[in-house]
Amino acid sequence: MLKTNELTELIRKRRSVFPHMYEQTPISDEILMEILENANWAPTHRLTEPWRFKIFRGDSLEKLSEYLGDYYENNTEPEQYSERKHLKTKAKPLKSSCVIAICIQRDETGKVPETEEISSVAMAVQNMWLTCTALGIGSYWSSPKAAYHADKFLELQQGEKCLGLFYMGYYEGPELQGKRGDIRSKIRWM
Repeated sequence: MLKTNELTELIRKRRSVFPHMYEQTPISDEILMEILENANWAPTHRLTEPWRFKIFRGDSLEKLSEYLGDYYENNTEPEQYSERKHLKTKAKPLKSSCVIAICIQRDETGKVPETEEISSVAMAVQNMWLTCTALGIGSYWSSPKAAYHADKFLELQQGEKCLGLFYMGYYEGPELQGKRGDIRSKIRWM
């Protein structure tokens, strides 16, 4: 049985680790399925299981890179356009072992409020993030505008929408330090 101190350590060790820090070591199918299966065990109101995942690996990372780069180029005002940002946007998927489009499939009946379903998807991603942390895989959830407008690119179904991209890759380096304010400043006893 997992001890509370082990769980606490895992939670507090979780960090956003960005693609420029990743190695080019592939994530095996077995490991990827373990991560996704843990996502599948997130809490879900009325058992709607609203999370959906679109996985980019291998050659499809190039397609994602092109989509993100094209979106940035075509949707950025000339005075705000940065060639550096354009190249960085395109590079992120190519430096990753895997990128997962985090999507939500709304309950067809509409009985479950959208906020509850988004919360379920977020908890699924937290399960993925904690699993990645335990496995030494760096990851982070990005929410570029391009993801919110990727319906056609991602071939989304009726009632489905993208909530962001989850970048993943093995990495080596020093343990990243976390920063949080004092919890007491965020509590009001009633």
